[in-house]
Amino acid sequence: MWSLFKSYWHILRKPSVHYSLGFLTLGGFIAGIIFWGGFNTALEATNTEQFCISCHEMRDNVYVELKDTIHYSNRSGVRATCPDCHVPHNWTDKIARKMQASKEVWGKIFGTINTREKFIAHRRELAEHEWERLKANDSLECRNCHNFDFMDFTRQSKRAVKQHSTALASGEATCIDCHKGIAHQLPDMKGVEGW
Repeated sequence: MWSLFKSYWHILRKPSVHYSLGFLTLGGFIAGIIFWGGFNTALEATNTEQFCISCHEMRDNVYVELKDTIHYSNRSGVRATCPDCHVPHNWTDKIARKMQASKEVWGKIFGTINTREKFIAHRRELAEHEWERLKANDSLECRNCHNFDFMDFTRQSKRAVKQHSTALASGEATCIDCHKGIAHQLPDMKGVEGW
């Protein structure tokens, strides 16, 4: 064991052409810390509402709709921003969502929805992608704020109580199944079962 340690120590102290391997390792470690800090800073900067609405496609379409909902302005003053609903909070899930969102950058570059008319034409497809994502993760972003265990059924309508106490409790449904269009206008739902 000691001889193995000595051989590794010798390799670390052995000079490369200009610097020792130990110096290069330490330099790589410091560079890694700087990279990680820059990466996290960029990740957080792109995870703000200001970043989301910096492009006119979001600002002029879905953000305008959000302003008319209870998620934007309500009696308690608690407000959901774009990342609260569209970006998972867990780091690994957040990275996966950011990688998916990189596809959306191509839409920005190529002007897929750069006018109101194009946005409306693609609206249902965009909504269905988001609904599928929320269905797949059991409406995780909704549940970050809305905890089923703490719902006060006495303050809900009879229909809501029935839905929450049966379908949700049994695990047969998730938030997005019933709450499509809660923060944005629904697309044309012609031909969709149940609408």
